[in-house]
Amino acid sequence: MPSSTVLLEALQAFEALKEVPAEQLQWLIDRSEYRVLETGDFMFKPEDPLLYTHFILKGAIKVYRNQAQQQMVLGIWEGGMITGYLPFSRGKIASGFGQVLEETTLVSFPRSHEKEMLAQHYELTQALVQVMTSRVREFTAVQKQNEKMMALGKLSAGLAHELNNPAAAIVRGSAELSKHLHLQPETFKHVISIRMSDEQVDAVNAILFGRLQQERPTLSLLDRTEQEDDMGYWLEDHGLENASAIAENLVEFGFTQEDMDEIAVQVPPKDLSPVLRWIDNNLTTEKMVTDIQQASERISKLINSVKSYTHMDRAPEKRPADIHAGIRNTLTMLNHKIKKNNIKLVEDFDANMPPISMFVSEMNQVWTNIIDNAIDAMEGRPNSVLTIKTTFDGNYAQVDITDNGPGIPEEIMGRIWEPFFTTKEMGKGTGLGLEVVYKIVKQHQGMVTVTSEPARTSFDFCFPIEDHSFNGNSK
Repeated sequence: MPSSTVLLEALQAFEALKEVPAEQLQWLIDRSEYRVLETGDFMFKPEDPLLYTHFILKGAIKVYRNQAQQQMVLGIWEGGMITGYLPFSRGKIASGFGQVLEETTLVSFPRSHEKEMLAQHYELTQALVQVMTSRVREFTAVQKQNEKMMALGKLSAGLAHELNNPAAAIVRGSAELSKHLHLQPETFKHVISIRMSDEQVDAVNAILFGRLQQERPTLSLLDRTEQEDDMGYWLEDHGLENASAIAENLVEFGFTQEDMDEIAVQVPPKDLSPVLRWIDNNLTTEKMVTDIQQASERISKLINSVKSYTHMDRAPEKRPADIHAGIRNTLTMLNHKIKKNNIKLVEDFDANMPPISMFVSEMNQVWTNIIDNAIDAMEGRPNSVLTIKTTFDGNYAQVDITDNGPGIPEEIMGRIWEPFFTTKEMGKGTGLGLEVVYKIVKQHQGMVTVTSEPARTSFDFCFPIEDHSFNGNSK
């Protein structure tokens, strides 16, 4: 064991102890144990009581947790660090493993002398309290950053998947449209040679553009098949090749045999085939353009949902907002996970709900955490249902989010709001999601309650419509 003088000099080299008088450090050394830990030793394991404040003189200790059969490293403690029990800390037991990476020497101050230190050694106490607050602040910041990055990763993956489908549709549709337009000159050559009066042309145009302007009919599979067969027979009777493909187009846009008979009256028999092919080409072009337009609108809607969800175009201030818009934007962000897990979504929204004073982007974090947890709880379960219901009673807005997953075990129900508590495997949660929910709800002067049993877990939120205590600044 090194001499008392050597240990005193070693402790005085600690950044956190530089302002502590030498006599107080000597008092600490006189009551401490000098320890040497070999490579592979455990300084502590989960549930071990924290009986000492440890001053690491040299060496390295890996601190980690086992989560879902995976090792999550929290940090490496090296010489000059102070750990273990610290004054006024609520931590009484270890929550992870501390394993020695290389021979480590340390001075261990027994917790049993804490009261004497608090009463007689102010500067030493102050230094250790500062270590404790810094440790909590740094650890919380890291965990919150991890939570944000995981949430961002989930939303990014879902958004990328949602954008991929319409983007692929646009690429595919534009390529097909380009190929289709390259075939038009041949059709144009046949059409331009046709001799028809203005009245006949107007009559055919009226039928064609009348069908283009109306909403496409919704048909059952049986009705569609019957109509396509009848239309195909009509086209074959009038000498058209590839009649079945043209029939599908005509039926999709609502053409009837009466329309075809009227066109046949207006067009000379020898010109009927090129006219009908010209009509078919116009319908195909219209369908391709519509598909591209719908895909573009889907992308635009997703981008608007992202802007509304993040509230990126506004300053972070509390203002009246539609609570349903935030929930719907969140569902858009998580739509990929909902579809992937075959979850039935039931929305029961009160149409009389007035605007609620809120921080919109923060409130969206509430819906994201709760809905995402519900989706995870129902993963792999058949007949999954997510129900979101809102009600307004004149003074309060209530939002109930219910899933039919396995439920929250009774033994952990009391811990779900605790910081860093999570039952998810590593990489899926840090245990800060519900803590964030709780803080945001309280920030909005609201309440949240949880009820759970097998096949029914419900998070019920209640917010005041009028917040007269709010002065315009975040508290």
